[in-house]
Amino acid sequence: MTSQLPPELYRVVDANLNRLKEGIRVVEDIVRYKDNNKNISSQLKQLRHKAKIKETLELLKERDSVNDVLRTTIKSELNRDDISSIILANFKRAQESARVLEELYKLHNIEYSENFKQIRYELYTLEKSILINNQ
Repeated sequence: MTSQLPPELYRVVDANLNRLKEGIRVVEDIVRYKDNNKNISSQLKQLRHKAKIKETLELLKERDSVNDVLRTTIKSELNRDDISSIILANFKRAQESARVLEELYKLHNIEYSENFKQIRYELYTLEKSILINNQ
């Protein structure tokens, strides 16, 4: 097992790390400002801060958002029925991204892989807490 991620995977990691943090942030802000829920918004904030790696400059060097082949918005991304559907979509976005990061780092950095796995499972718990338990 190598400790360094191959440069050809930096774009994959960059996109998924951004997606993970963005998804968490959307839910965090709704819970914080709409629901005034300090406990859950604090948990989400901690998770967002936990979603990091040391090699941020390497990721930035490989970022190419201008030439992303799937940059165009698809119709399903524009459809949201209510706040719950926004929360659900962003939890799913964050969970999927955490899984991609977990899998990629299994080959290169077990510590990172385990971190993203923990984040993913905490997201599952918070998703249920917000969408099911608080109805």
